[in-house]
Amino acid sequence: MLTREKLYSLEQYRRIRPDFRAKAMAHKKRRFAPLGPNASLHFEDELTMHYQMQEVMRLMPMFEPESIQEELDACNALIPDGANWKAMLMIEYPDVEERKNPREPLIIFEKTMWMQVADFARIVPIPNEDLGPAGEGTLEVRFLRFELTPEMVAAVKRGAPILVGVDHPRCKVEQLLPQDTRDSLAADLA
Repeated sequence: MLTREKLYSLEQYRRIRPDFRAKAMAHKKRRFAPLGPNASLHFEDELTMHYQMQEVMRLMPMFEPESIQEELDACNALIPDGANWKAMLMIEYPDVEERKNPREPLIIFEKTMWMQVADFARIVPIPNEDLGPAGEGTLEVRFLRFELTPEMVAAVKRGAPILVGVDHPRCKVEQLLPQDTRDSLAADLA
């Protein structure tokens, strides 16, 4: 969990930002799962949320304890608790003409997604209703939580493979997560 004590002051962050950003970007690459040409899952954890928090504080200088705590609460809601994975589902349409065409609501897409640990039952995501959907223009974002059973957690900790997929009529995907992504997600589990 992120706390005020873990945050860098604006002055500290300005000095360490290049190194901290490089570390966070390299970490994020291991926490990414493409889902076809226009969708992807970005799994969050304490480091990704720490980076997000520092960038928010940098771009919108925050000094008021209440404002900082509100942002911390939002970031902490996206940090896994040891028995789940939390991710942002991002859907992008870079082509202007494609964006003009009506699309099915994002909620329909998210209801066709799943993850699977070894031969266990598929895990369907639970939308984080507290945070709701966000996005405009080329990008839509939805926050999702994947709850694991204790048996699934134990299997992942032992090295079980993790699959991710979508059974949407316009996007059929089933893929095994790469080893570095699988290992990064395993580190989220207690």
